[in-house]
Amino acid sequence: MKRVKVFFKGFKAFIQKGNVVDLAIAFILGLAFKEIISSLVNDMIMPLFSSIAGESDFTNLVWVLNGAEIRYGAFIQAIVNFLIIAFAIYAVVTLVIRRRAFKEKVLKEGQPVEVKEPVIPEDIKLLKEIRDELSQLNKNK
Repeated sequence: MKRVKVFFKGFKAFIQKGNVVDLAIAFILGLAFKEIISSLVNDMIMPLFSSIAGESDFTNLVWVLNGAEIRYGAFIQAIVNFLIIAFAIYAVVTLVIRRRAFKEKVLKEGQPVEVKEPVIPEDIKLLKEIRDELSQLNKNK
């Protein structure tokens, strides 16, 4: 019984983390986004391809081989769906990344720049002191 309590306590902690909630929200939005893209492809883009191909419904394109139906029209439509979804996700992610970089740049420009003096190793300091001493000795002669 103790193992079960420990298991569910760990599960509860896992669920309450912000990342899991964010992932769930992203998943739900992704499903809704998929529906929008599917409608775009099915109702707008594929009819254009269908008119070019001379078919009334692109998804019904079938190749019959020894009695087996190979539905290449549905496959092509799935590829088009994938490409449009991938492009839209790429565009959104790129926009978010650029926006975040722009905000960071603006914040960075607003802050005073800290100038750090370079750390000089001890042996270099010693060599500089020797150089300075030698130049002083040569000036005195």
